[in-house]
Amino acid sequence: MDHLGRTTIAQVLAAARSRIRRYTPTEAEAAAAGGAVLVDVRDSGDREREGTIPGAVWVRRSLLEWRADPTAETPDPRIADPVRTLIVFCNDGYSSSLAAASLRDIGFEHAGDLDGGFRRWRDEGHPTASASQ
Repeated sequence: MDHLGRTTIAQVLAAARSRIRRYTPTEAEAAAAGGAVLVDVRDSGDREREGTIPGAVWVRRSLLEWRADPTAETPDPRIADPVRTLIVFCNDGYSSSLAAASLRDIGFEHAGDLDGGFRRWRDEGHPTASASQ
């Protein structure tokens, strides 16, 4: 807690990361080749400007839990399987850590995130695609 007695976002982030697996881009690419699903939770503007990872499933961060939970009203069958490995990514790997921890909270034991996010993936030379593909 900080001097005001509140939990800081840095503490929340550290707690989230302590509960999830963080994948390097190379590990995430190998996991995806083995059946893991990469889940892009960035907004449409970032995706349009920077592109995405080929084959990634795009789910707005605000809808992630509702699309992942197979008992929700509108699950996405590409990600709504709690035994699947889901690797969430954002731009830089911060909000994806929180999102992956939230997925863990609803029963996704194999939810993790991409350490460094899309930008690290791209900067390390992994494949990217236009968001319109």
